[in-house]
Amino acid sequence: MVAERLAESGFEVAQAASGEAALDQLQRFAFDVIVSDLRLPGIDGHQVIDAALERYPGIIAIVVTGYATVKDAVDVIKRGAADFVAKPFQFDELLHVVRSALEQRRLKDENAYLREQLHERFGIGAMVGKSLPMRALYQLIESVASTTATVLVTGETGTGKEMVARAIHESSPRRQQRFVAINCSAIPEALLEAELFGHVRGAFTGAVGSRAGRIEQADKGTLFLDEVGTMTASLQMKLLRVLQEREFERIGDTRTVKVDVRVIAATNADLSRMVKDGTFREDLYYRLNVVPVQLPPLRERLEDIPLLVARFVDKFQPAGDGREPVVVSQDAMRRLMAYEWPGNVRQLENVIERALALGGGRRHIDVDDLPAELRGDTARLSIAPRLTIDGVNLPDLVVNLEAELIGQALAMTEGNRGAAARLLGLKRTTLVEKLRRLPEPLSPVH
Repeated sequence: MVAERLAESGFEVAQAASGEAALDQLQRFAFDVIVSDLRLPGIDGHQVIDAALERYPGIIAIVVTGYATVKDAVDVIKRGAADFVAKPFQFDELLHVVRSALEQRRLKDENAYLREQLHERFGIGAMVGKSLPMRALYQLIESVASTTATVLVTGETGTGKEMVARAIHESSPRRQQRFVAINCSAIPEALLEAELFGHVRGAFTGAVGSRAGRIEQADKGTLFLDEVGTMTASLQMKLLRVLQEREFERIGDTRTVKVDVRVIAATNADLSRMVKDGTFREDLYYRLNVVPVQLPPLRERLEDIPLLVARFVDKFQPAGDGREPVVVSQDAMRRLMAYEWPGNVRQLENVIERALALGGGRRHIDVDDLPAELRGDTARLSIAPRLTIDGVNLPDLVVNLEAELIGQALAMTEGNRGAAARLLGLKRTTLVEKLRRLPEPLSPVH
């Protein structure tokens, strides 16, 4: 009844029959307002409000309860709720509370709270995130940091592979020594060999003096080899010797240099496939892949986007010196959370920097400040057929559309039901049930 009346009053309303169902919806959408009973079966209203405010500090929480004691009222307000309505109540009373809260809650309070959250430990080093994939990543980093094992970091472009390498170094006993990074794809082969191994005077034209290479510079510390898959076969062989024997020779020198260096390599290429194709040495692959670290793409940890946005806002337009904090509207945040982010965290950082740079000094980011691909509702436009005078068979259309989208999700995730369910905004059990109802199997799944 409350949902129907709110909808009649112009609000877009989603309902949840339990606290657990509410949390599930909060994972997928940045709501402006949450109205919750205080006493619920299972997860109670206190826990729902806590989870909602932790995920979206700008959300307005209205609590309705029949247990209208002063203690309950004070406790729920302390937890961050905007207001408290006691049952029985008139709907107009609730409507007034919701509208007043929307009017009075200033956007700067939303952003200030979110920035406070960033002072807590939501990551390691410069990494930000508290989603399940990121928590698993933090645990793996902490486990491997204390060892000397070689690490291979893989993931899509823009997921933060160098940041992970630095986090491993900074969490390790080697943190007092140097972290030396080199991008193997950005340097020509001849120069890359000299950069890695160094050279002596007269080793080649232009070598007017001896120089220590990156491997030698990283002695007792950590060497990070980015885009290691672009190395030529000859360099792969020389790197293999470093990993096996912990020694090498500078170019033009016969003396062997011993090093104690921890190697972390990174690539967005499929090295196992390159091994099969004969473009990457199998023995080097196994030497590098002692501890594999796979970074999740941003689309698989959407709940981290509010935290990342706040970090980037603070990076490019920090508050202080009398300046108001920069605010990101809930509508803009919804667009950011609905996007696929093919460029991952790096692309999100660029979007926020662009919005601030073009904002003319405004301390506010709204939908109009986002790039066109984030502003448009292209998904809705592309899947909705044009209705003709002959009409359509809506039930069949819905079934076919659902089957098509499920098939696309399974294809994108190589048949992984759990990952496909996340792409579709479904629970895995719901996807399994939908697959069972389809007239034909879409593809092999697991």
